[in-house]
Amino acid sequence: MGLSLSYRKLIVPAVLLCAGSFSALASEEAEPSKPLSGSNLLISAVAWKQTAAEYRALYYQGFNIAKLHLDNALQRHGEGDKPLAIITDADDTILSTNAYWGHLIEQDMEFFNDPIWDRWVVEAQPVATPGAKEFLDYAASKGVEIFYVTSREQGEDTFNIALNNLKGNDFPFVDAEHLTVLRETSNKETRQKEIANDFNVVLYLGDNLNDLSRSYYVTDVEERLALVDEQKSKFGFEHIIFPNPTDGHWVRAIFGESEPPASVENVNKFRDAATRHSWQAPTE
Repeated sequence: MGLSLSYRKLIVPAVLLCAGSFSALASEEAEPSKPLSGSNLLISAVAWKQTAAEYRALYYQGFNIAKLHLDNALQRHGEGDKPLAIITDADDTILSTNAYWGHLIEQDMEFFNDPIWDRWVVEAQPVATPGAKEFLDYAASKGVEIFYVTSREQGEDTFNIALNNLKGNDFPFVDAEHLTVLRETSNKETRQKEIANDFNVVLYLGDNLNDLSRSYYVTDVEERLALVDEQKSKFGFEHIIFPNPTDGHWVRAIFGESEPPASVENVNKFRDAATRHSWQAPTE
């Protein structure tokens, strides 16, 4: 994701979706960075993901809508048509990374930490997001194939790590044919087109617009917003997006990279982004 070309996540522990917060890492890590502004600016987003029933409801809503669109595609599917398929992202789409982000908050970290992430995906077991397994099992029961396309980088064992994370949740079609792990790029378009040559891809699932289409891979906030407006008819149909207020290429649009370093300058950039539309109260 971003200039690092690895698929990372910028925050979230696990009260609703993951039990605990992977505290076992703390004893072996380097001294964590401390909050830059007196309070951790990610706490609010993490608390929402940890406790908000609305967060869970949005996942159920996304998979319910996906099922509705899939059922419509199944009804239209005729003999001789290409077989149906779904392409899904992994982390924060069907796999919850909340325990990892909870650990970062416990360590007073405000930005992504690569070494901890690389250990977490190996040593922990991400759990399925709400509704993910039920939906994918339903699709498989209807003869719809599932393709997993994700971006990660943990060295030579990257593929097997991702495979084990998916197998640990007993998702369908988890094998070398259906899993693609991109280690040197976040561009999923080439693999998506290869799948589309042989299948009618009825759904693209992701928490990042770049999971759905490479056209969203731009660095300007306004341009991304305009692209969504242009493609609005696709959302809730072939494009299903899941909530992630703490990670993704929206971060890249603000900072120029998806995994910005901790600095006072970047804290101020966050503040500027949060106040780009702000009511100016009249002076007395």
